[in-house]
Amino acid sequence: MIKHSGLLASLLFAGLASASATAADSSISKGHYLAQAGDCAACHTAAGGADFAGGLKMLTPIGAIYSTNITPDKQSGIGDYTYDDFAKAVRGGVAKDGHHLYPAMPYTSFSKISDEDMHALYDYFMNEVPAVNQTNRDSDIPWPLNMRWPLIFWNLAFHDKQQYKPDSTQSAQWNRGAYLIQGLEHCGTCHTPRGIGFQEKALDQKDAAFLTGGTLEGWHAPDLTGNVKEGIGSWSQKDIVSFLQSGWTTHSAAFGSMTDVIEHSTQHLSDEDVNAIAVYLKSIKSSDPQAVAPKDDDSTQAALVKGDMSMPGAQVYMDNCAACHRTDGQGYSKTFPALAHNSALLGDDPSSLISIILRGGKAAVTQKAVTGLTMPDFGWRLDDQQVADLSTFIRSSWGNNASGVKASQVKELRKTVSTVERKNPDKQQNAQQ
Repeated sequence: MIKHSGLLASLLFAGLASASATAADSSISKGHYLAQAGDCAACHTAAGGADFAGGLKMLTPIGAIYSTNITPDKQSGIGDYTYDDFAKAVRGGVAKDGHHLYPAMPYTSFSKISDEDMHALYDYFMNEVPAVNQTNRDSDIPWPLNMRWPLIFWNLAFHDKQQYKPDSTQSAQWNRGAYLIQGLEHCGTCHTPRGIGFQEKALDQKDAAFLTGGTLEGWHAPDLTGNVKEGIGSWSQKDIVSFLQSGWTTHSAAFGSMTDVIEHSTQHLSDEDVNAIAVYLKSIKSSDPQAVAPKDDDSTQAALVKGDMSMPGAQVYMDNCAACHRTDGQGYSKTFPALAHNSALLGDDPSSLISIILRGGKAAVTQKAVTGLTMPDFGWRLDDQQVADLSTFIRSSWGNNASGVKASQVKELRKTVSTVERKNPDKQQNAQQ
């Protein structure tokens, strides 16, 4: 029995390795495809800068850090890295000169990458990416918090260096999806809550916290478990595939930094890989088995049609939102997303809804959805109480059953929005419901 299980695991792993070579665009190399899957460009390319030359500012609770140059330039990039140096940095978070990388680099996920895929990535960065001489910038984190030696202990506490091990009880497709989600796609970086050490509370589905949602820079990356209220329990496999390839389903759309993920990464995945991801996600149990899916309720629409604006936020909604999202909250399929029963807006943390209202945003531009429709920002015309009332109205109408929003929550998020825009004037803040 043990020998049989080991053989099955070996066959599954062989399936993972061969599947990784299948790209949506057969003209690109395996390493190029894997770099897209890992969305390396998102962090290592600054707005208006050269690909992979670094310099993108990223905010942390203790100060801003800047992504590094990972082009094969020998002076400022990784041109003098051997394969072992490269693998040690990507999987272990340790640079060639021995300094520890901040865990904003998702090496806790990339540790799962197979040797075969790691070699392909190394070959791509060394042989296909143009070298760019651009000096790396020091972080803005003040001393003594900028000292990196404590990361030795952080890694001991929170970093699992093991490569992905296939689950012999699951199919090759499920294992491929798990390998991508847990590893290259590093979905837990945003969608898993953080602990006291700013570590992801879980790295795979064996822990109940995995992919139950997380909040960064004023956005709440929603629950990806089978939760029928605030997760993707009501989504079909087809919905997930459509979302990852186009940024849209018939009832929702990507928002925040997820638009970048779709534009630069998931839209380029093969159909096989996107379906494997969907299969894996649909297998993850609900974060709350007691959650109740929203039920249809037309009382809000009836009141709005009659001109009854007695509910706080109703008039603000009619003046600013109803033309696109309609009085029934259903929006228009793949044009203006629904607000009714939109799971991304119904979690305990209303940050994303508030941020969308304050910042506005832009839908992902993909091969299957080229328009990139824009939602204007309303933060300049609505005060904190109006935004709070509007958010509460949306979260409690049409059968939505989420908690109310306070003006104090809006006030705090407005500070975050101002800080992000002030510190990142060249970085477009993408958002959409």
